[in-house]
Amino acid sequence: MSETEFLETAIDAARTAGSVLLEWQDRFTVSEKNRSDLVTEADLESQEVIASLIGQQYPEHGLLGEEGLEKSDGGSGYRWIIDPLDGTGNYVHGIPYFAVSIALECDGDLAVGVVLDPTRDEFFTAVRGQGAHLNGQRLSVSADRISSLEQALVMASLPVGVESSDDPAIARFLRVLTVAQHTQRTGSAAMNLAYLAAGRLDAFFSTSLKPWDMAAGALLVREAGGRVTDLSQAPFDISVPSLLASNGSDVHRQLAALL
Repeated sequence: MSETEFLETAIDAARTAGSVLLEWQDRFTVSEKNRSDLVTEADLESQEVIASLIGQQYPEHGLLGEEGLEKSDGGSGYRWIIDPLDGTGNYVHGIPYFAVSIALECDGDLAVGVVLDPTRDEFFTAVRGQGAHLNGQRLSVSADRISSLEQALVMASLPVGVESSDDPAIARFLRVLTVAQHTQRTGSAAMNLAYLAAGRLDAFFSTSLKPWDMAAGALLVREAGGRVTDLSQAPFDISVPSLLASNGSDVHRQLAALL
């Protein structure tokens, strides 16, 4: 089995799941059900179709998904990491900044990653050692254009339900806000990482992510020439919520010093 074959499976699964999300979103305006219920149903159906397609192709592989999905790899060494809907808040409010994210780990290393923006039909894909692509076109981070934090567009993920301005996550956000050219919170880690890989933004940080939020996107950034670590610049670990991703320029060091 080749990584190219795995990528094709991930693309097929993401495409099917993206169609599910768009179909469910259309129902919001014609249903009397609570929107949160509809989103839950959309999320679950999206994950179901991904898990079913992968399970048919590779029944021996492990699965890890946001909606309570966990299946052992049975010693195969392969684990698919799935976020069937990243950017739930945007999705429920009709903001077109959400994604399907699918990654494949091989013996603990990220090997394949796909982030699909179904509203724009943008497929961000990466295969270990083969670069990152958007709809087949090679991607590259912005390091040749942006080399300092003062020039940079920085995205952040903040924890849900922050109770006061004293929260450390808020303090970090405000420190970056005073230095970077632009600092924003968008609501989708997978999209942020995909956009970073595409050179559309320059850095992204968070301390509240789960493996499925960042697995595919982290590989995209690496394969596009960027850098992914934790906030202290220690090696990236998918099981640790601390994430600092950048275009690999001095922006990374400057952000780490602030954070």
